[in-house]
Amino acid sequence: MSKSEPSSPSPSPLRPISQFKEKAAQAGVRLDLPDFETTPAALRASMETAIQEANQRLDRIASLTPDSIGFDTTIRELDDCLYPPNLAANRIYLIKETHPESAMREQATELIKEFQEWAVGLDYREDVYQSIKAFAQTRPQLSGEDHRLYEDTLRDYRRAGLDLPASERNEIERLRKQLSQVSTDFDANITQASGHIRFSRDELEGLPSAFLDQDDLLDETNHYELQANVTWHFVTVMENAKLEETRRRMKTARYSLAADDNIDLLNEILRLRTQIANKLGYASWADYKTEPKMAKNGARALQFLRELNEGLEQKFTDELERFRQLKIEETGDPDAVLRVWDWRYYANQLKKREYDVDTEQLRAFFPYQQALQGMFQTFERLFGLTFQAMEAPYRWVEDLQLYLVSDAETDTPLGTFYLDMFPRKGKFNHFAQFGLIDGKRHADGLYQGPCVALICNFPTPSEDQPSLLSHNEVETLFHEFGHALHSLLTQANHSRFSGTSVPRDFVEVPSQMLENWIWDQAVLDTFARDYRDPSKKIPADIIQRLKEARLATIGTFYRRQLSFGLLDLELHSVSDPDAVPDVLEVANRILADVFLPSPPGTAFVASFGHLTGYDAGYYGYAWSDAIAADLATVFEESPKRFFDIAAGKRLREEIYAPGDSRDVNESILAFLGRPRSINPFLRSIGIPAGEPGA
Repeated sequence: MSKSEPSSPSPSPLRPISQFKEKAAQAGVRLDLPDFETTPAALRASMETAIQEANQRLDRIASLTPDSIGFDTTIRELDDCLYPPNLAANRIYLIKETHPESAMREQATELIKEFQEWAVGLDYREDVYQSIKAFAQTRPQLSGEDHRLYEDTLRDYRRAGLDLPASERNEIERLRKQLSQVSTDFDANITQASGHIRFSRDELEGLPSAFLDQDDLLDETNHYELQANVTWHFVTVMENAKLEETRRRMKTARYSLAADDNIDLLNEILRLRTQIANKLGYASWADYKTEPKMAKNGARALQFLRELNEGLEQKFTDELERFRQLKIEETGDPDAVLRVWDWRYYANQLKKREYDVDTEQLRAFFPYQQALQGMFQTFERLFGLTFQAMEAPYRWVEDLQLYLVSDAETDTPLGTFYLDMFPRKGKFNHFAQFGLIDGKRHADGLYQGPCVALICNFPTPSEDQPSLLSHNEVETLFHEFGHALHSLLTQANHSRFSGTSVPRDFVEVPSQMLENWIWDQAVLDTFARDYRDPSKKIPADIIQRLKEARLATIGTFYRRQLSFGLLDLELHSVSDPDAVPDVLEVANRILADVFLPSPPGTAFVASFGHLTGYDAGYYGYAWSDAIAADLATVFEESPKRFFDIAAGKRLREEIYAPGDSRDVNESILAFLGRPRSINPFLRSIGIPAGEPGA
């Protein structure tokens, strides 16, 4: 498969979406694709038109007479009128993160700033709020999702400060607009940071030949030009490079991304957030951000992380010592110190030596397209779906893929998703789902079929070899597809409750759930085959050793995760905007105390993109892991395990479909049939059963 060749599982010509629209409409579904802009001028025109039309609809809400005030003309109309500009912003945000042309990315960045400023201003339209408040004073009798939308709308106005005097509201609005501008600059600096680093072949001793034989990594002097910001470059070096100096240089480059630009911006972001929280009556930004989440306050989130951190202390210490002993053996230095650039390498060595697992050799079993189709077949079977490759009317990159999702039983089209899976210059450099069209029920009764894009950075295929994924990368593929399914299977009536629009400490649950499938032998046997000899499957004993190796190193993995979560919460637990601590000092101290010290002179926190978007919310990964592990027990205890169709149907209906249209605690209880427990998660990471945190 060549790098530019769009791979498709279907040998027949791809069908356009127009051939599915009538069938969708007959089933009550509106099926659309985003109308992507292709010039900077078109981007601006789309955003300006969307905002103008939304403003006109907001004006109508503001001018309602007492006899025309009702749920449909206020609460529902507010959700409806914001839908088109949000769709425009979704497209433009994707363009900002993925478009090959810098002029398009730059224009999109500026427009996102303008959109966010406008969006902040919406909360402070006193005239619109007066109509909403007038409806609230009628004490409406609502139920179900409509009642939830009503309550959340009033809560959002309260959290924006609409009950405060005008002068205080105006100041909060000004601060929030300033915050959105600075945050967008912070994100843009991370996306633009490249982290180029040059190595000779000798300096890359230990790396797999499949990586080293890629011609596009070599410069004119036969040196390797790697990018610390490209995750698979970084991880391949950190897990395999035999020379410590090579690992140190790569880690240093990774932890230096955007350092010159983002430290001052982050200090300003934290100062603004603390000011806003204080003016709204919250002790800290952590308390403000966690209020609508499952945790409810910063103290509970902190307690959860600290108890997990303490529970992992002995396991983490033992694992580091095992790694250090391997370093002593390899270097001959009895006083060897394990550094932050060592842990991935020696964890990999441990898997090879003590568990006889070479993760690089397993790549042969996971060529990208084969893994993708295996995943599709797994979830088609489990959730009663079909995935069909379609013709993409517009491609922002040549190897883009587009798929239609349909219900297998009724053949009803449900939605669509794009796949942009390989790295390139200027592209978002991690792994994420980007929402494009949110599911919702329109006024005509048709349900809007969602559309999302998975933006990933898997190993690039070459002219003579497909992209080969590691087992961890397959886990990432399943994880991100979990986000996509969460969006695509939604049945929420209102867009604000659709799909992944759930509390941030629950949003990872459906995706982390799907990671379990790639640890199951029966699932892997359906698609994990050596691409050079398809008769070869991964032996069962290797999967068992993979599980044992995972448990042997999971303390290190989670302590690293907890260091990020504790760093995030500590930075956002400041109560005085004039006493915001030095972010670099705090970050480096916590990383050293909870995990391992950062390379001297580096600034990991400058490229920690979760600080905008997951701010005061990184704890949600571990929190969601705990819930996902409990949900997974339903499959583990089923006779057909991870192919139990009845359990899959329940997962689709009780977890994916509702979104946030009901309290997620109700969804968890409906799926489990019992109160949730943290014990399955504790067992999975080697901690004796107890009840820390949640």
